[in-house]
Amino acid sequence: MTRRFAVTFDYLCPFARNAHEHLIAGLQDGADWQVRFTPYSLAQGHVDDEATPVWDRDEPLASPGVLALAAGITVRDRLPDRFLAAHGALFAARHDHGQDIKDPEVVRHALDRVEVDGAAVLRWVAQDDVLARLRAEHDAGVAEHEVWGVPTFIGSARAAFVRLLDRPQDHDRSASVTTVEQVLLLLDSQVNLHEFKQTDLGI
Repeated sequence: MTRRFAVTFDYLCPFARNAHEHLIAGLQDGADWQVRFTPYSLAQGHVDDEATPVWDRDEPLASPGVLALAAGITVRDRLPDRFLAAHGALFAARHDHGQDIKDPEVVRHALDRVEVDGAAVLRWVAQDDVLARLRAEHDAGVAEHEVWGVPTFIGSARAAFVRLLDRPQDHDRSASVTTVEQVLLLLDSQVNLHEFKQTDLGI
């Protein structure tokens, strides 16, 4: 049975990187998932109610994470067969290479490394009013599911913020399938479990 769910992301967050790498590995292993990769801007999420939204500022794409999010959803929608590679590359630019993903050249090179035309993606970001789509998806997550962070898994019964401590193990994509399936089981089958938080991360 195909599992249908959404997961929020912002390339700034290391826990989003962990979860989305498991999703990528699981999909590459053939997991029967239909995943909606949904942007949530941490920069906008930290804006006070009375302050100017990120989207309405003079240079919204210069806000932390916003350009990379715009590039990510552009690849998702225009080049869906290349999205998983681009998605992983944008996380890697930030967390493996320590690069500034506000810099268009960093975003371009990250995409080029996985055979996505980074220059074309940046042109599409400017031409297609991607910022409006990013804003709409961010706002929909907040309004419909009370999303406040990444990664949030959105299932058929509820939405839940999830932190996975470990990245996928090399050459063991099936372990990522198991990891995500465990999350989905808690999400949709154990709706009486509201909070489960490990107190000692050394265990």
